[in-house]
Amino acid sequence: MMRRLLQPFWVLLAVIFLIEAWLWDHLEPIVERIVARIPFRAFKQWLSNRVDTPAMTLIVFAVPVIPLFPLKLVGLWLLAHEYWLSAFIVIVLGKFVGVGVTAFIFDVTRPKLLELAWFEKIYEFILMLRARATALVNPIKQRIREILRGDGDGW
Repeated sequence: MMRRLLQPFWVLLAVIFLIEAWLWDHLEPIVERIVARIPFRAFKQWLSNRVDTPAMTLIVFAVPVIPLFPLKLVGLWLLAHEYWLSAFIVIVLGKFVGVGVTAFIFDVTRPKLLELAWFEKIYEFILMLRARATALVNPIKQRIREILRGDGDGW
């Protein structure tokens, strides 16, 4: 009974998780294209050469989040003052930039981070969660596709 009551909650969490994963997957190539146009490749190599210990890697991985915090505060201020469209744009922009920069930094630091046993376990756990979330949401996505195509019995 309790499991059935929590099913919508788990589906919602799975959808949110998969949206984050989708953003990560789709923003990483965009960031790579930007990196190809701007001399970030040299920066990426420089950064990779400087990050020689896993502990230093954690610091480099965490630092890009700090400048985005004020952007989120601006978004909240805009929400509080009912500038809905501006708030939405700022929050979404902050999300895209945050995920993009984090994906870039993670790409640079992944080998060093995976040297940390605890990080590797967390990374594998997240990959497992992603697989479970996909398995949970796929039947729902398939059903929605069938309904939109007219193949199903309706809602």
